[in-house]
Amino acid sequence: MNRSAKKMFAEFPNNLKETLGKQSAGYLSIAAMTVAGVYLAFALEDYFSFILALAAMNIMVGVGLNILLGLSGQISFGHVGFFAIGAYTTAILMLQGAGFWLSLLCSGLVSGGVGFLLALPALRVSGPYLAMMTIAFAFIVEHGAIEWKALTGGANGLTGFPNPELFGRVMNEADIAALGCLLAGASLLFYYRLSHGTWGKGMAAVRDSETAAQSLGLNTVIIKTVSFTLSALITGMAGALFTPLNMFISPGSFTFIQSILFILAVVVGGAGALWGPVLGAVLIVLIPEMLSGFEQYRLLFFGGLLLAVLWLAPRGIIGSLSRLFQYEAPAKAIRDAHGMRHFLRRQTNAEQYLSVEKINISFGGVDAVKDVSFRAEAGKITSLIGPNGAGKTTVLNMISGFYAPDSGKIKLSGEDIAGMKTHMIARQGIARTYQTTLLFERMSVIDNILIALDQGQLGFIANGAEKPEKTRIARNILGFTGYARPLARMAGELPHVDKRLVEIARSLATNPAVLLLDEPAAGLMKDDKKKLATLLREIAGLGVIVILVEHDMSLVMEITDHLVVLDAGMLLKSGSPEQARNDRAVKRAYLGASKFEARPRAEPWNGGKDAIITALQLAAGYGAAPVLEDIDLQVRRGEMVAVLGANGAGKSTMLRAMSGLHRPIKGSVILNDVKIATQPAYKITAAGLSLVPEGRQLFPRLTVLDNILLGAFSRKNKPDWREIEELLGRFPRLRDRLESKAGILSGGEQQMVAIARGLIARPDILLLDEPSLGLAPPMIAELFDILAGLRDEGIAILIVDQMANLALAVADRGYVLENGRIVYSDRAKELKNDPAIIKAYLGH
Repeated sequence: MNRSAKKMFAEFPNNLKETLGKQSAGYLSIAAMTVAGVYLAFALEDYFSFILALAAMNIMVGVGLNILLGLSGQISFGHVGFFAIGAYTTAILMLQGAGFWLSLLCSGLVSGGVGFLLALPALRVSGPYLAMMTIAFAFIVEHGAIEWKALTGGANGLTGFPNPELFGRVMNEADIAALGCLLAGASLLFYYRLSHGTWGKGMAAVRDSETAAQSLGLNTVIIKTVSFTLSALITGMAGALFTPLNMFISPGSFTFIQSILFILAVVVGGAGALWGPVLGAVLIVLIPEMLSGFEQYRLLFFGGLLLAVLWLAPRGIIGSLSRLFQYEAPAKAIRDAHGMRHFLRRQTNAEQYLSVEKINISFGGVDAVKDVSFRAEAGKITSLIGPNGAGKTTVLNMISGFYAPDSGKIKLSGEDIAGMKTHMIARQGIARTYQTTLLFERMSVIDNILIALDQGQLGFIANGAEKPEKTRIARNILGFTGYARPLARMAGELPHVDKRLVEIARSLATNPAVLLLDEPAAGLMKDDKKKLATLLREIAGLGVIVILVEHDMSLVMEITDHLVVLDAGMLLKSGSPEQARNDRAVKRAYLGASKFEARPRAEPWNGGKDAIITALQLAAGYGAAPVLEDIDLQVRRGEMVAVLGANGAGKSTMLRAMSGLHRPIKGSVILNDVKIATQPAYKITAAGLSLVPEGRQLFPRLTVLDNILLGAFSRKNKPDWREIEELLGRFPRLRDRLESKAGILSGGEQQMVAIARGLIARPDILLLDEPSLGLAPPMIAELFDILAGLRDEGIAILIVDQMANLALAVADRGYVLENGRIVYSDRAKELKNDPAIIKAYLGH
């Protein structure tokens, strides 16, 4: 072997050498367990052979459940139904003269067929609803066996079927135990190959994030249906062994409690772990035998065991042990620009384009997007911008297929893709990222990329010859994005910035013609944003159509070739960044200029200097990168203060940190001379601070009156009707709606309820987060008139609102927030027409 070949062979620890080594170890361990089981079946006495056969059957059921629960993340409490179907199918066929081996095969096929039919309606739901459907299925099978006496023998069961034969010899318990061990080994081998193949990776992707899986071209319905069918098939074959082992079956053998024990075996052993069902089955079978003198306490012991495992080892015994001894291979990404150009240019070319033509969509009668049209070209970055609620993400959701437009066309190089299924649109060459990163967190970084490279084309057995080449491509893509951590690390354990890079790399691995990016810079530090800007320009330079939604306007203005401005779901402006920045309509959309002018104070505010709330050197964030840094802010008694800034500047994070909903990284928050930064939210509320959160956050099924009264929960003296009447004087619209459910009110009415709920706590200061969000102009005018009245009554208010001009009209002072820092502060009158506001909202 020459030097370069040796270097290449040593350079890829995830290549064929390592893959074959790991696979061989897996095969050998399964073979060793199977051989040991067969040996014990013949070496042990009949009674212990019977116990061994029971353990083998439970292993098979555990493997079936592991496919469903461990791989695809679906839970079933009704697998005893498939076990019973397998047992009854074998018994009935043998009584009709069919041989055991044919009956065994038919049992698996019948159970798998029933599993397929059950999956069709069951997988339309998830979580507890899926669990309830499978529970119902188990009861249907059990009681169907009781009532269908002509076929199943009813409560008396079935007996008298002939002993199975092998090579003309009647099989005894040892033979059946040996067969059970062989089938258990085969099921483990099948699971091992499945979990390491692309189908298994696809199931794991669906388990971790069904949304992200669809965006990679995976048909999640088919994947979940296949997992349910395979799980039922293996469980049915396990049930087929139960018939000749017991020589008698009845509905009493297949109760719901048995189904719970099946689940317990998988959870205790470790869902998703190869050996989890083996350990779980051994415990479930052996413990009752060891405690045979305490039969009445068996379920109590199992319940205690489950609680202990979930508390001490939430991943199960095998799963937790594997985490303790997990070896993280030091393999790193590589960067080969020429290779990336070759990889991406296989599909992309300068003639490609994405055309959006008059798309419309409405929700509940409200137009979310109306007649939006634009064209994005290959090699260029097209950015969608606009204030909160403008419809930017909704447009991305329509392009990527998560929403079907009510009307209009979306054409990729002339072909209309509007209304196609999400996974089919992904296969057409459209990839995307999300506001909140959606990685497959229980999969390694490299597996996140490898599953994307398959572009939705799955196989049960991985092609070992292709894996080194795919691994090389995956490493190159990760290196291209700037990812530099180990490839074997679980994606869920990565810091925020690396999650962003891996998500972009996963999207690139689909070889996209179009890359949709939804706020990729959110939560990144300044240096990371610079690297991201360079990366996006490189991606566009490779001929990819890049469509960006981002709130960091400095980043947008720096890298954008074509800007599309949306407001209230409608196209406001389309052109160059400079044209948009200087457009009056764009400024009105961002700053809230309108015909309505909020009512200013009759006289300039000249209140006291005592501060109700003060923030000193406040810093907060959601990961490695702080969202807020060194915030110094003060609100005095009777004063109204506005905090301004573009989306993503950190305004809402600041209010959450001050109100106790998010623990600051450092700094102080002082309320009435008491430090509150480390106190829980309910204590801060009782101390005199009320937050009216963004989006109102009402309790929709409670009445308006109940929502308001809940605001007084922390008060020692509860409100009376005089206080309610006083509030209704401020919000007369609510008088006739007190007994209405809050969820059916209009947006403006809900905002009034939210403010009334905050006021009834009698706070020393009221924090308002985007009160005008989503409201029609007449309602905004009414709302700001109410806020002006509260201000005039001497209530201290700290307001964050996208409508900057309106907020400054009612405020006494203002702070300008940019990239998590206060860059400017002054009296509201001076700030209203200051260029610093334009820069904060529309970039430099």
